[in-house]
Amino acid sequence: MSSNTVTTPRGGPGLEQRRRLVTEVPGPRSRELMERKRGAVAAGVGVSLPVFTEAAGGGVLVDVDGNTLIDLGSGIAVTGVGNSAPGVVEAVVEQVQRFTHSCFMITAYDGYVEVCEALNRLTPGDHDKRSALFNTGAEAVENAVKIARSYTRKSAVVAFDHAYHGRTNLTMALTAKSMPYKSGFGPFAPEIYRAPLSYPYRDAGLDGPQAAARAISQIEKQVGAANLAAVVIEPIQGEGGFIVPGPGFLPAIVAWCRENDVVFIADEVQTGFARTGRMFASEHEGVVPDLVVTAKGIAGGLPLSAVTGRAEIMDAPHVGGLGGTYGGNPIACAAALAAIESFEHDGLLERAAAIGDLLLGRLRDLQQGDPRIGDVRGRGAMIAIELVDPLTGEPDAALTGRVAAACHAEGVIVLTCGTFGNVIRFLPPLAIDDALLHDGLDVVAAALGSA
Repeated sequence: MSSNTVTTPRGGPGLEQRRRLVTEVPGPRSRELMERKRGAVAAGVGVSLPVFTEAAGGGVLVDVDGNTLIDLGSGIAVTGVGNSAPGVVEAVVEQVQRFTHSCFMITAYDGYVEVCEALNRLTPGDHDKRSALFNTGAEAVENAVKIARSYTRKSAVVAFDHAYHGRTNLTMALTAKSMPYKSGFGPFAPEIYRAPLSYPYRDAGLDGPQAAARAISQIEKQVGAANLAAVVIEPIQGEGGFIVPGPGFLPAIVAWCRENDVVFIADEVQTGFARTGRMFASEHEGVVPDLVVTAKGIAGGLPLSAVTGRAEIMDAPHVGGLGGTYGGNPIACAAALAAIESFEHDGLLERAAAIGDLLLGRLRDLQQGDPRIGDVRGRGAMIAIELVDPLTGEPDAALTGRVAAACHAEGVIVLTCGTFGNVIRFLPPLAIDDALLHDGLDVVAAALGSA
């Protein structure tokens, strides 16, 4: 590594698209800033890779020490269109110059309506829809539950094993994993129940419809359809380990919900907006949710979320029952409209599918020579490997941590996840090129080889 001085780069896709290390990772300036963080930021706010970002674009992130890192995380599936994508930047600048805020509940503006129109058009199903805008995925999930309870006049909600739905009190109750999300923060919201998910790698031959029958039996016995307002599920689980339910599981749950007047809520916060090679992951099995929750990739990096669904359900809450000071902020709406334009017209659905083919091919090749890779799974640009003890099949979180740390040290940003902490997930920006992907996967392969 050289120690030459690096001038401050500009963000966006103009950055050179190659991995380049000029210091160790983290470098001296990042370490200095991390010391300042410890003195100013609450200790509960963690940082997975202790570097500080100076610029980002395409498939790279440049830190304050001048290191160019390969971004295989997209800020947890947020910057699908690329960091500081030109269309998003242009739309944001134009909107900032017009006005930054008015609160849609006080004086309305067209951007909010246009985003809702786009969501009503893009989400699965051709039925009459309505949308409402919020700030975060957790806030949108919580509002989806409110809407379902208002519509059904029932209170119980079912979530699934390994689920992650957020960090608010209600969404912590829906989230399955205790540490670090729930431990010490109770008591949680009542009338939340949990059912077993279809987890093909660990289901011992149980197929999707059989796993659905198991879940439905538990719901009927422990909750009762007459008490159940909603079922909330990620079509592909995110934090829980990128678990793709067995074919037939989701359609069977939807059919049972329809038969029993239960609202089916698809949490597409991490899976939405081209991430899986379709605009929404529900589409892979032809599932049409009653309500769809979106966030993350919706606005190219700005905070925005939404609930979209059947008009009769969405219109159930009384006037004034939904909203929030910043919900559907005009700047975020402008960014969302530009991002949606890119998802629809820049070939990003096809790009996500191609990224998935590349990732699956490389990772399955690695799996052939490494029995510690118990499973390779996912769809599109949402792929993961589950690392295990090759003799017992038990989760190996320690190995996972070593591999991630080795990747970080070599300038490749990877994220871990899973209930057992033994999954490495790959969420590259859809703007990344193949050369960067291959370089990043070469680093992953070397990290596995040395771990």
